[in-house]
Amino acid sequence: MKTKRLYVYCEGQTEEAFVNRVLYPYLQSMGVDTTPLLCDPGGTSRRKYKGGVSSYGKIKKELIKHCGDHRNEMITTMFDLYAFPPDTPGIDNNISDIYEKAEHIEKAIMDDIDNWYDNMFFNLVLHEFEGLLFSDVSAFEDVDGADSETIADLRDIRASVKTPEHINGSTATAPSKRIEGAIPGYSKVVDGVDVAEEIGIDKISSECKHFERWIAKITDWAKRDFST
Repeated sequence: MKTKRLYVYCEGQTEEAFVNRVLYPYLQSMGVDTTPLLCDPGGTSRRKYKGGVSSYGKIKKELIKHCGDHRNEMITTMFDLYAFPPDTPGIDNNISDIYEKAEHIEKAIMDDIDNWYDNMFFNLVLHEFEGLLFSDVSAFEDVDGADSETIADLRDIRASVKTPEHINGSTATAPSKRIEGAIPGYSKVVDGVDVAEEIGIDKISSECKHFERWIAKITDWAKRDFST
């Protein structure tokens, strides 16, 4: 089986670690070699827009370059919808359904980027990476500072919403803020990826419909026969 190469253009170190430690081994069995491409939209200053990225224009510029550099391979993305730049195509909408909202923005970005290259599909995480971790809160048991009361609090948060992807994305109630409130010493890069690794892609997919659709797009692409 010929190896296919997938590049994941991602928001920060947490997503980069997730790609390396969780997504890479999952896709490797399908003959996909997965490599993260860390976003640096802030230029040499590395100043970041709240939420991890500075502006859509800078993201677009980097993404077009990556698509051109890897023309015969596939590019996808992993960016939080929470606090995504306000200059993003399609983001100024009143869609209430979170799945329709995310897909509307992704399509607008695809329409914009596809004018340049077609070897890319854009993906947003609802509402942020930490939301995915509520797919199985028992995975927090080994995080330093967590106890039975912590797990119960996180379980209550999960039970209060339809899916982990529905956890509110405001500054006070974003998934990361809720986890930090329950576990003051929580480390996004270290603990967050440990928890994601413990939960696994299949469990996250079963709980998070938008994430599942992203994984399905990747696996469908991986199964395609490019030899003919």
